[in-house]
Amino acid sequence: MPIKNRLAEMHAEITEWRRDIHRHPEILYETHRTSAMVADKLRSFGCDEVVTGIGRTGVVGVIRGKSDTAGRVVGLRADMDALPMQEQTGLDYASGIPGAMHACGHDGHTAMLLGAAKYLAETRNFDGTAVVIFQPAEEGGNGAEAMVKDGMMDRFGVQEVYAMHNNPGLAAGHFKIRPGPLLAAADTFEIHLEGRGGHAAKPHDTVDTTVMLSQMIVALQTVVSRNTDPILQAVLSVTSVETSSKAFNVIPQAATLRGTVRTHSGEMRDLIERRLGEVVQGIAATFGGKAEVNYERGVPVTVNAEEQTRHAAEVAELVSGGCGEAAMVMGGEDFSFMLEARPGAFIMIGNGPSAGLHHPEYNFNDEIIPAGCSWFAEMVERRMPAA
Repeated sequence: MPIKNRLAEMHAEITEWRRDIHRHPEILYETHRTSAMVADKLRSFGCDEVVTGIGRTGVVGVIRGKSDTAGRVVGLRADMDALPMQEQTGLDYASGIPGAMHACGHDGHTAMLLGAAKYLAETRNFDGTAVVIFQPAEEGGNGAEAMVKDGMMDRFGVQEVYAMHNNPGLAAGHFKIRPGPLLAAADTFEIHLEGRGGHAAKPHDTVDTTVMLSQMIVALQTVVSRNTDPILQAVLSVTSVETSSKAFNVIPQAATLRGTVRTHSGEMRDLIERRLGEVVQGIAATFGGKAEVNYERGVPVTVNAEEQTRHAAEVAELVSGGCGEAAMVMGGEDFSFMLEARPGAFIMIGNGPSAGLHHPEYNFNDEIIPAGCSWFAEMVERRMPAA
């Protein structure tokens, strides 16, 4: 197929939507302007139902096809939120909000799904119901989980669900996907150490937390290198260290370490959480101190269902002439909560040779809009062909 003619005609209009969202970035659940804009446009397209406030600031639009003989319902999801960082692109449509920026392309994802929704509402060339899902708080707020917990899947009868993310470095408009694990579970940990502070000239009178934390940083690297199967991917990184004293001549009473764990299986996730706790408690006890470990599980592994991945790849091949196999990566994505609730697939679309995601000079490539819109729309038409 190539790009749908109607969506190619809408390219300039959708680009303007995208750039308007880019000028007005909103963080986490504070997507009030963006959510209102999305809801207004869905109503203007003639969606059969538009519901706001799902998962706090999420928006859902319902588009019924020309017929519904099979009772099929397909969900399409886009994320709306920006990142808390300062833009450095110098674009004429750059962020007008200090300390907020669309540095991950969610403005593009939202615009592309809006374009697909307009096309689907105009043509309705499918047998079933399309549910377009606009989600807040992907960047660390688990907005997908909030929408699922709000009963979205059951309320709208979603049977399978699909999403797309841009990929800098992949040729513009090309696609990649893989079945099974794609993105990692993303967890965080915080370790509080308690020793006995004192004068740095009398270390024998102290229980030195700096020695404990130094030993822990090194020893925690062995959790992955010596406790996990080397065939399986895992990352454990200590990313922050603080002590209760900044003085040159004081051994601090307390210290805190923070970091992240990334895994691609539930078994590996359980193993690393258990071993992290054992290593920390063992080192603290060895040096006469105490440790408290707070391990927070974040987004689960993003797992693409076999059947839905095959359909997503077939549509990508129609749109772009090919679909490559994506590599597993250690980044996290909260769409995994929707994939735990319903079978579906998460696909990557090339953004071309742009700055990387979460970089202050990143910008979504507007040239890929027709391809992304066409993939969303064709997924509905192929999964629910007109009777």
